[in-house]
Amino acid sequence: MSRDYYSILGVPRDAGAAVIQERFRQLARERHPDRFRGEAKVKAEEDFQAVTEAFNVLNDPERRRQHDSELTSPNAKSQSGYNPQELAKVHMQRGVRAYKEKNFLRAADEFDSATRAAPEMAKAWYSLALACSREPRFASRAGEAIAEACELKPMNETYLRAAGRLFARSGDMGRAEHYYTEALKWSADDPAIREEWEELSGSKKSGKGFSLFGKSS
Repeated sequence: MSRDYYSILGVPRDAGAAVIQERFRQLARERHPDRFRGEAKVKAEEDFQAVTEAFNVLNDPERRRQHDSELTSPNAKSQSGYNPQELAKVHMQRGVRAYKEKNFLRAADEFDSATRAAPEMAKAWYSLALACSREPRFASRAGEAIAEACELKPMNETYLRAAGRLFARSGDMGRAEHYYTEALKWSADDPAIREEWEELSGSKKSGKGFSLFGKSS
């Protein structure tokens, strides 16, 4: 039974040599057996052997071509056990851990990998937006990610509200109003969301009242 070495390393199948090498170094540091004790050490040894094997194959052009051929052969998907959703979950778990550690760049990288593995996973796009929003230089990427999450889950009040907040803080009040409008539509006109929009849009301070749906105070 062929193993999917791309899945083991958590890299896309078109990853370049530099990406594969960097990913291996990262995983080798994280899963080195010397960092663990007891049963955890046994598991780490297995993981370390797996990532080393994956790297040795993918880092060798000839062996990689052979591996690619095996993966694309008939029924290779079922034989290899490759599961995009499971791979995405692994990246999500790593991303959440990095986010909690305030390593937002690492978190964004993991969430981005999750979206590549499972583009239909709205939660991955939402998480990517949150991580990117913590880094000002990635503001545009955050906007793209939250918009994708909302497109995939157009009735999710949490995603819509986050989109409204993100675009309001970036100064795009037109898009912010659109997403807050949608959030209110699917949240039974939650007063907390209405209050938040008023604060972000400055309608309270200006005394202009709330503008969504043509209402005013």
